[in-house]
Amino acid sequence: MAGSSPAARTSQQWSSPDRPRMSSISCILSESRNTAISHQDALARAQAEHDRVREAAIRVYHDHELQEEQKRLLEQQKRILEQQKLEEERIRAEERLRAEEERLRALKAKTVPQLPPEPPTPVAHTNGSAAAPAQIKATPIIANSGALSSSKPPLFGVQQPASTNGLSGHANGTVQPNPSQPFGQPKTIPQNQTLSGPSPFTQPFLQPNGLSAAAPAKPPVAIDVDRYVEIHKNLKKLRASLLQQSKLSPPLKKRMGDMRRELRKNMGQLVGEKGGNKKQIAAIQALLDESLRGTVPSELVDPSDYITDRREPVEGALHNEPRLPSLFLYLLNHFSKAVINQFINECGAQPKTADPIGVIVAMIFSKDLYLWRGKTLIDILMAKLRVVCPVLFGYRGSEKTENGRLRLGWKKTETGWAPEQQHSDRMKGLGAGYAAIALRNFSSSKNTNPWPPSKYWASIARIVNTPPAEITNTQCVVLRAMIEASEEKFIHFYGNAAIAALRKALVEFPGKAVEKSPGVSGLQVLAQILKRDIGLEL
Repeated sequence: MAGSSPAARTSQQWSSPDRPRMSSISCILSESRNTAISHQDALARAQAEHDRVREAAIRVYHDHELQEEQKRLLEQQKRILEQQKLEEERIRAEERLRAEEERLRALKAKTVPQLPPEPPTPVAHTNGSAAAPAQIKATPIIANSGALSSSKPPLFGVQQPASTNGLSGHANGTVQPNPSQPFGQPKTIPQNQTLSGPSPFTQPFLQPNGLSAAAPAKPPVAIDVDRYVEIHKNLKKLRASLLQQSKLSPPLKKRMGDMRRELRKNMGQLVGEKGGNKKQIAAIQALLDESLRGTVPSELVDPSDYITDRREPVEGALHNEPRLPSLFLYLLNHFSKAVINQFINECGAQPKTADPIGVIVAMIFSKDLYLWRGKTLIDILMAKLRVVCPVLFGYRGSEKTENGRLRLGWKKTETGWAPEQQHSDRMKGLGAGYAAIALRNFSSSKNTNPWPPSKYWASIARIVNTPPAEITNTQCVVLRAMIEASEEKFIHFYGNAAIAALRKALVEFPGKAVEKSPGVSGLQVLAQILKRDIGLEL
């Protein structure tokens, strides 16, 4: 009310609604206020007020509990719905994966019969006689790459004549080998070797030897890469044998451990400056020389267990004997292991750091003193590469399955698969290291290249001929690492054929990939980098 005093309003605001009002102040000041009955009445009223407040508090508490329970039930229902949604998505993904695997198996089971070889076409001469049977055209090196146009400006200052770097161009876009220029055509696989292990390589990127039309047609062949797996197992047996020998020979045990540590130490001290690794190379060679001399005796073993070919004694070879000291092969094995570790640990982030390692690999495995029956023992290193990076040797697999990851060289530990980034870093280092080994120029060396550029060409071929549905991120990561910082060496060996191969690898191959992974994008980005930095137009 407007006329009420502040004191009256305050009294009305804070008074208890359930407490009865005194009719007058006389009731308070009466003489009966201290009687027992009066006290009992006051206590009863206080108890009633206490009970009222308690019941109100209990009611509020129960209401709060009910609200909390309803809220908890709603949250639980929400979580159940989310889990149900995730399970439904997982089931749909597994169904899609199952369908893809069934389709892939159906494609693998399907075969297309090859056409019989065409009969030779005699060419008439002016005197009416028929010419000798014509040579069969080589299969195109680059599938669907098209003929190189001479109207474009020259790349890297190299003109594009009709015959480029040992590859004779034809109007239909095919390429034939020119025997007068050895680096023009990638070397082919020996005819006496057979294919086993990985899925078959398609033919467009590989060339057959120049078979004449009169010769019987032979099926395409490739390296028996599973032989490397056997070599890898034999190397494990060799290590176990040396450990057993060392138990019976304390001098061998002490020296073998020192040799292994010294070899690993010198490999870790390699630098990138030209001529900066002379001390390390000399130390490694001194260890290998000591093991060959037999200063510390070790059992003799057959080197045939650690190579892919069969060898007979060669006139003039320094080692024609049927057996070599097991300590020597043991050190080559540890040298190869150190090389692989250097590639993995140092070359993923900086591909250029692989070059000095590639130099020492070429020097060791091409040196006459370390050859057996005139040929290199580099298969020891390649067996290790085959195990850690199968993609280089034509193996394929799905990154979404256990078996597929094993086929791609994905590292698995006791705690599970390595993280994806760690796997990519490993593959980058190994791809860069492989290029540093294969793209070495031996034109001014008296030694034979232990792993020539044709091996690099073949490894690229195995990757880029992968069907679109089977292309994986791992393949793309390895392929980019093989090319990045090595493209100019590749072009030096193969000229315009290398440029066509780079177009296949960096433009056509990622373009046909079904899944656009980071590795696929990385290949396309590298093509743009080469265009920007060195003017290479693909």
